Amino acid sequence: MPLNTRFLLGAAVVAATCGATDAFEAKVASPNGSLSIGFSLSELGEPAYHVSTDGRALLSPSRLGFEPTLTDAFTKVADSRRSVRDSWRFEFGERADIPEAYEEMTIGLEHRSGLRVNVVMRAYDEGAAVRYEFPREQKDGVSLEFEGEHTEFRLPSGTKGYEEHGTEGPYELRPVSEIKPYCERPLTIVLPGGGYAAICEAGNTDYPRMMLSPLDGVEGALVSALGGRTTNTESEHMRHDPSVSMRPGDATPWRLLLVGKTPGELLENNYLLLNLSPPCRLADTSWIKPGKVMRAELTTASGKGVIDFAKTAGLSYVHFDADWYGPERSRSSDATRVEPARSSKLDIQEVVDYGNERGVGVLVYVNQIHLKSQLEEILPLYERWGIKGVKYGFVPVGPQAETRWLTDSFAQAAEHHLMVNVHDGFRANGINRTFPNLMTVEGIRGNERMPTAAHNCTLPFTRYLCGIGDYTVCYYSPRIQTTRAHQLAMAVVSFSPLQWIFWYDGPEKYTGEPEIEFFREVKTVWDETRVLEGEIGEYATIARRSGQEWFIGLINADQPRRTNLPMDFLAPDREYEATVYYDDPKVKTKTHVGVRRQRVTAESSLEVEMFKSGGAAIWIRPAPPE
Repeated sequence: MPLNTRFLLGAAVVAATCGATDAFEAKVASPNGSLSIGFSLSELGEPAYHVSTDGRALLSPSRLGFEPTLTDAFTKVADSRRSVRDSWRFEFGERADIPEAYEEMTIGLEHRSGLRVNVVMRAYDEGAAVRYEFPREQKDGVSLEFEGEHTEFRLPSGTKGYEEHGTEGPYELRPVSEIKPYCERPLTIVLPGGGYAAICEAGNTDYPRMMLSPLDGVEGALVSALGGRTTNTESEHMRHDPSVSMRPGDATPWRLLLVGKTPGELLENNYLLLNLSPPCRLADTSWIKPGKVMRAELTTASGKGVIDFAKTAGLSYVHFDADWYGPERSRSSDATRVEPARSSKLDIQEVVDYGNERGVGVLVYVNQIHLKSQLEEILPLYERWGIKGVKYGFVPVGPQAETRWLTDSFAQAAEHHLMVNVHDGFRANGINRTFPNLMTVEGIRGNERMPTAAHNCTLPFTRYLCGIGDYTVCYYSPRIQTTRAHQLAMAVVSFSPLQWIFWYDGPEKYTGEPEIEFFREVKTVWDETRVLEGEIGEYATIARRSGQEWFIGLINADQPRRTNLPMDFLAPDREYEATVYYDDPKVKTKTHVGVRRQRVTAESSLEVEMFKSGGAAIWIRPAPPE
């Protein structure tokens, strides 16, 4: 019998509680009533959930459970509800004041095996979330070991999604029915008839990574695929481990559907991933200092050169990348010392001391081989050296053991006042709320791959929905596929509390270009974020506020474009000075970026013209007296 014919509708079903085979149905609506999430238990004991937004079905009844057999034979044993209206502050994000308002419903289930599980559902105005909790009271002999999770996403016919695979893959818009196994998340979807949503994972600290695969036998439906495909750097083979081991009292991560009428609303609503993650576990965060970073060559002179350039470019850190302690993939390398062949060229302690005198910190790269074998040794050592943070390289992700190791490493790094940047396949899921020393992660096709402008215009509404991303902005490199003003704008469009600037550049490339002022002044964490306009893959205009200053990044893809931006987000009855950095072939510098300044108010509009693959950056601050 098809699933959708097994669910009994009507008031009699809601009240039914009289036996192991009784069906059950209930739902809860978001605070403003625009979104609802419902739960159903069929006559066969099959739990499912469904989601509606603005009166339309976003998910039709979608099965819940665990593999191989925990998808039916459940009985409802309890249910409860609660309302939350709250807010909290986060000083390391895209917005400082974060609202938290939802209606929650918890359904207690018992399987015929004796296993007890609660299905927890939340209805936010901005999205819907569901997860599984395992009560502490479990019957003797019940196993909490599973071969995988079975959470379905039965989307409306005609839904399309921005599919992406791998650590740094491109995005392709295709029908959900054509999406291949192990698609990455967030998965941004375009709904038939208008509107957008995104399937995300939130709050994962001790569980396999969730990816998405086609649901066998159901056209256009997806199902959770735990573990995913992970490259082991030692043997270069692909691993797939969806197994789950839980304990009484544990809970899974949240499966979240962000919703928005526009792509920009998805990005503006992405604080739900933080809301759904555990609160900060660090007693003191005063030592965590966001800022801009520039990579140096592996010499003392280069490190000092970047530090000297810091005042011009607004840099807070210099970074020494792979191989400073020897070949990064060699087990004989030792991350406790500079590799002997380089000792005459690089003295890290000398660079640290030089930077301390000038207010610039030092970050270092360590490959996962040596992180895993030397972590307890190198963390206190780097703290003694005065190192401010560690960039993790080629960390395997996916299986539960890898998630646990990463989470533990963030906590250990924090004990030694070290910030963290995880490169390669890891993507944040709100865990930077729990460990705010996790400053940025990769899992993004950034300027190491020199992507197209269209790709950059896709990122804000896909990859950046899950937050922090180390795009590695470039500026002077001749290999960039965009204009220079587009790259300036990426320092705003790309959210990264540690923002790597001039990735393939060096201080010697700077020859007095006036627009570098924007890199110097732009911030890396924000009090407020607004998407002023945007179409996926075509253009994006993102405004971010720090204190009384606003920074705006405008990026454009394949068609020249002129826009007239209302300044109505500014405080009324106040005058501001706007500096616009724009592409201008007539400007006689090697970057061909023009700079103009003008006075604006909340009643003003700013006209900006952009070339193909172009962009513009704007810095707005309270105007000085005339």
